[in-house]
Amino acid sequence: MAVVIDHQFDVSPDELWAILGTPDRVDWVPGVASCTFDGEVRSLDLPGAGAIKERILTHDNEARILEYSCFESPGALESHRAKMEITATAAGCRLQWQAEVKPEVIEPFIKGSMEGCVNRLEEMLQG
Repeated sequence: MAVVIDHQFDVSPDELWAILGTPDRVDWVPGVASCTFDGEVRSLDLPGAGAIKERILTHDNEARILEYSCFESPGALESHRAKMEITATAAGCRLQWQAEVKPEVIEPFIKGSMEGCVNRLEEMLQG
């Protein structure tokens, strides 16, 4: 099973991609204090929760697709792979974001985190 977010934004695809397509930009991710990116691995610092490392698998500026996999986290995460894709719509753009995680018991936490990110993006893009 996968966690799926399908959200319409009232901004251009390029405006949303300017945020999501920048691997070391994390101002849209609640709870993340800092991030480093070495061209392949994104390391996130979450005060109180620990550090997370994600490998960027696909970064396609033309198609506006970012795929990544978390390979190091403080929790009981066995596997994680996510894909974000931004497409143009008549009213702006659509973000399709899905994550496959194991164990499945972690899915509600991942979904809540993803929803928090979408809410933060909405706040940023309306300002």
